[in-house]
Amino acid sequence: MTQPHYVGQELDVFAHATNWKKYWSSEIQSYLGGDVLEVGAGLGTNTGFLKSRSVSSWTCLEPDPDLVSRMRDMFRAQPDLSDCRVETGTTDTLGAGRQFDAIVYIDVLEHIEKDRDEMTRASRLLRSGGKIVVLAPAHQWLYTPFDRAIGHFRRYDRSSLSACSPGDCEIVQLLYLDSVGMLASLGNRLFLKQAAPTLKQILFWDHYLMPFSRVLDPLTLHKFGKSILGIWRKS
Repeated sequence: MTQPHYVGQELDVFAHATNWKKYWSSEIQSYLGGDVLEVGAGLGTNTGFLKSRSVSSWTCLEPDPDLVSRMRDMFRAQPDLSDCRVETGTTDTLGAGRQFDAIVYIDVLEHIEKDRDEMTRASRLLRSGGKIVVLAPAHQWLYTPFDRAIGHFRRYDRSSLSACSPGDCEIVQLLYLDSVGMLASLGNRLFLKQAAPTLKQILFWDHYLMPFSRVLDPLTLHKFGKSILGIWRKS
């Protein structure tokens, strides 16, 4: 069987968005403890922002063997991440009996065609009281050729992400992040119409716009933003 390969080319560029990663990880980290599964871990550039002392074990799951190889090399060079378990596969290839306290999808669910089925599989891998955490691009009206090129089936809003809720899980939190980034994305869609962001643009957004979002988002009660964050608890 042919191994899946990720079609996007943006992972290396977005790895430089460290302020953005610090922002969303600060909203998520308190929900992560015990045994954690990171689905679609890519290059592993998000793991270091999420793994904390409250974590007993961290498993990175990634279907692309080339990304898995690069992730393992990176983790070997970082003492704080060297104990992470890295596996090639998806949630439906995990061995029977695997159970976790938290399952994380960072910009992953939009790549999965049958997203509701994926969330149901995730809930089956959770212990009672466990959490599912999803960060995804927001607003279908911001969907661009760039989304299509990197394998996005969709973008989400509160309604569509809520519709993915597993039957045995309740929503703990559902909010938007990066309000300033949303305005910048809208401007690009209306005026620049650029297919993909450059490294220079990513760094400008991350260094200069992201600090404003961190201030503005709470003031607007997280009512709008470029990304959406959902957290579920299993009953």
